[in-house]
Amino acid sequence: MSARIVFDLDGTLIDSAPDIACVANGLLAEEGRAPLTLPETIGFIGEGAGVFVARMRAARDLPETAQDDLLARFVAAYETAHDLTRLYPGAGAALEALGAAGHRLGLCTNKPAIPARSVLAHFDLARHFGVVIGGDTLATRKPDPAPLRAALDALGGGPALYVGDSETDAATAAAADVPFLLFTRGYRKSAAADLPHAAAFDDWAALPGLVAGRLEAARLAPRATRA
Repeated sequence: MSARIVFDLDGTLIDSAPDIACVANGLLAEEGRAPLTLPETIGFIGEGAGVFVARMRAARDLPETAQDDLLARFVAAYETAHDLTRLYPGAGAALEALGAAGHRLGLCTNKPAIPARSVLAHFDLARHFGVVIGGDTLATRKPDPAPLRAALDALGGGPALYVGDSETDAATAAAADVPFLLFTRGYRKSAAADLPHAAAFDDWAALPGLVAGRLEAARLAPRATRA
């Protein structure tokens, strides 16, 4: 049985926080403000570039009137910022294995589409995904379920799974009524046990087996109900 599997990007497939911090701190230096720490940066990630910049701005006492200018400068600098970003070990191999097993893969991220596609190309990941939904692709972004549903619709029919790392991803999956697989080494702020999820993993080598197990359980469920 093949499935539609949609992935988050930052904190799930890639550790991009160092690049995000570098871009943010370049802007803050231009404004005469102190840099963000890496923990601050990670705490601000997850709800799109606009929210990140708003949190950065508030943390360094920059006026609300500076938001649009800072956001435009942030996005422009971020489009090709991937020198400090790293692919989580085993993520590429897991995508290869899932694709080889016949699953259809998509991406649903709150990162703007241009930098998302840029980093996918940098790591040669774009070839795995039949659809890429960025934070600016639709009028809404996660945790609204519309972006995840759009990604799944583009992949056709069949069972669906969503793979992510954060509170935003868990809420998105719940709103879309899609089973959520939680990568526990990402950017979540809560304990893993506090996030609703169907399964959790900290090693990408485990994901193909988790997917197979979920699909087998779904296949057998109607038989168990009839019995």
